[in-house]
Amino acid sequence: MVQAYILIQTEVGKASAVAQAIGRLPGVIQAEDVTGPYDVIVRAEADTVDDLGRMVVAKVQQVDGITRTLTCPVVHL
Repeated sequence: MVQAYILIQTEVGKASAVAQAIGRLPGVIQAEDVTGPYDVIVRAEADTVDDLGRMVVAKVQQVDGITRTLTCPVVHL
C-alpha cells in the first residue's frame, strides 16, 4: 500500500467545494481545506505508485476548481 499527501491549489473561493468533492473519491482517506500556500491537503492511498499516479491524474486533477497539485508520497525510513 502506498500513501501520499496531495497538496492542492484552487481557484479563489473553491477550496471547500474541492475538498468535499475529493473527499468522496475512492482511495482518499482525508481531504481538508486549509490556509497557507495550499488550499486543500489530501491524504490518499493506493495499491501501487502507478495506481496512485493514475488516481491523481484521472480523478483528483479532474475536479473543477483545481489549478495545481503536488503529490508527496509517504516514506517510512
